[in-house]
Amino acid sequence: MKLPAFLLSLFLLAGCVSNGVRQDNLGEIAADYVQMTLEIGEREPGYVDAYYGPKEWQDAAKAAPRSLADLAEEARRLTGRVNALKTDGLDATSLRRRDFLLAQLTAATTRLRMLQGEKLSFAEEAKGLFGVTPELKELSAYDPILARIETLVPGTGPLSERVDAFQDRFTIPKDRLKPVFDAAIAECRRRTAVHIAMPANESFKMEFVTGKSWSGYNYYQGNAHSLIQINTDLPIRISRAVDLGCHEGYPGHHALNMLLEERLTKGKGWIEFSVYPLYSPQSLIAEGSANYGIDLAFPGPERLAFETRALYPLAGIPTADAAKYLELLKATSELAGARFTIARDFLEGRIDRAKAVELTQKYQLVSKARAEQSIDFTTQYRSYVINYGLGQDMVRTYVEAAGPSSDARWKRMEEVISEPTLPNDLLRR
Repeated sequence: MKLPAFLLSLFLLAGCVSNGVRQDNLGEIAADYVQMTLEIGEREPGYVDAYYGPKEWQDAAKAAPRSLADLAEEARRLTGRVNALKTDGLDATSLRRRDFLLAQLTAATTRLRMLQGEKLSFAEEAKGLFGVTPELKELSAYDPILARIETLVPGTGPLSERVDAFQDRFTIPKDRLKPVFDAAIAECRRRTAVHIAMPANESFKMEFVTGKSWSGYNYYQGNAHSLIQINTDLPIRISRAVDLGCHEGYPGHHALNMLLEERLTKGKGWIEFSVYPLYSPQSLIAEGSANYGIDLAFPGPERLAFETRALYPLAGIPTADAAKYLELLKATSELAGARFTIARDFLEGRIDRAKAVELTQKYQLVSKARAEQSIDFTTQYRSYVINYGLGQDMVRTYVEAAGPSSDARWKRMEEVISEPTLPNDLLRR
């Protein structure tokens, strides 16, 4: 593959270490990794979540993608090339780049095994794709949490129906969705910009869509621009405005992608960051930081104060029970791990879809329609579900280890979303 001259020069520079000795193939391996990833994306629609590298590479992938077997061999070959690189004298940054490529190649190898029909356990799949092995609890371990939530929403009938009915009181009317979301995202951005410098040209476009298994999605376009889509298949409650504003926008996916582009792809010439394969350790970092970013941007009572002051009036929703609503949301968040157990049992064939929906209603305290959407997501994305709760817990622990200072935590968060961070980094450093 012939590289544009300006890119080749960047790769050569990126392959150098502090003593001036070039690691001959690091940049070239990265370029081959990008091409391979694009071709996998042609074999599995949705595998490539974002790409903003050379257009001719994407055109080449579309014109003549290799077979799954050939791509699997390429992943093994690239892994061998990375492992063969001499590490003596490499600085810490170059070592992290090398580790990142190895982790991404392990994920690609795992996904290609799956695409060729190999059946993996939930734990094997999660470890191979995302670099972590989730510790799952039996569903009965969540019964005490359900009992505690019973006291927050007393009454008769199934707890899931009572919780769902209470939360429905906080539904945003469809004709008010845009102003509510505009205000929420603007505040998420303002709070993030206080701590993290962002490119002057950064921007996003927001759309409301239907027919999706997810509630929100960020399609990063490159050049610090994103398309954010919000799914309106089910009624959207007011808490989702801040949730999705932070998660899809600031300091979530939009912020992470544009910082990686600015500092690694453009700043260092690390072309591997111009492509984001969905089924990779990048997703645990992306989803975990996006979820934790909500609490980082709106700590303590600040969320309730902002929502009742700015969002509730825009939505035309009374504020009388706003504090109780947030208290309930906090309590139900403790049930997040139950989703992983249900996903494992469903994907491994221990329970059928109907049972998975029933258990999701009980242990996620949602309506049947929301439970069905959740299982639709699990069917489509499989073990990807671990990235939200487990990723959030890992990022929270790592960031908050910086100390109680808001500035220290934001600085640590900025490191997570602008460097070649892997799940193991959150445990080691």
